[in-house]
Amino acid sequence: MFAFALLLLTLVPLRAGEPVNPVEFRHARITDAWEKYAAILTFGRGQTLALVDDGCKLAMPEWTATVDGVPKVRVAWDAVDGDPDPKHEGRGYHGSTIGIPSSLNLRGKWGVAYNNQVAVIRGLECCHCKIADSAPLARALQWIIEHHAEHRITTVNLAPVDDLAHGTPVPTEIDAPLAKLRELGIWVSAPAGNHHFTNGISWPASQPNCFAIGAVKPGADVVILDRDAKIVLVVPASATSSSNAIACGAAMILREAIERSGYAWKNDGKNLPEAMLAIFQKTGKPVADPGTKLTFRRLDLLAALDHVMKKP
Repeated sequence: MFAFALLLLTLVPLRAGEPVNPVEFRHARITDAWEKYAAILTFGRGQTLALVDDGCKLAMPEWTATVDGVPKVRVAWDAVDGDPDPKHEGRGYHGSTIGIPSSLNLRGKWGVAYNNQVAVIRGLECCHCKIADSAPLARALQWIIEHHAEHRITTVNLAPVDDLAHGTPVPTEIDAPLAKLRELGIWVSAPAGNHHFTNGISWPASQPNCFAIGAVKPGADVVILDRDAKIVLVVPASATSSSNAIACGAAMILREAIERSGYAWKNDGKNLPEAMLAIFQKTGKPVADPGTKLTFRRLDLLAALDHVMKKP
């Protein structure tokens, strides 16, 4: 009888968690990816996502959670004050929730890369930033450069937006560390912005070596919010901070699939982040925007995984 029970456990898949954003995750085929690759991929285990934002309430259940003996928060740092306590100060509020779409694993609710860990890094006072915040943000990025190997940081959610339309990059202190992170093979992306601009996007998404992530309406392939040629990928969400969070989780899963499959990513880009973006673009659904006459590519995680895993 015991042997029969063990056999059943091996034949019946474990119940999947519920997506924290059901409409968005189904639209981007994240839930389909969970189902198809449940026995093959770990969905973030062994990788850490650095959340660079305006601080965090680390006592929230989402961040005190431990999964299979592994704490969700691996490390925390305040690059503004230079100490390990990234609590909100002043106008800060956003960083307590920005990691949920990418990383949640609590009471049966899952974010995209639900088995990952996070590094919570306070890089400024408030996510609605100014160019002057480039100095502490550069310190936050430099901290990641210095500690990425120790904490297995593969991905950075650079969450702030300055809510302006930048048609060209704005040179600041963050540019050098962004270039170094790209050289190290670390994915860095930022939200494009939420103001329906068509002539530019928010800083720091406007910068070289930072992927700008836009949005489509959840459940419909209609491009919304900031829409500019600098946007490299669109993701279902009602705000680009959420679309970028989802993209970061997807990047962690695609990285794992590339490593497990031995996929020859150098045919797609000169470094791993650029290759992963190229894969997301070539496997994503084209979405035309009549207002700008631009065509964007919408994330399809299952298609990206199938492409690198060679599974029809």
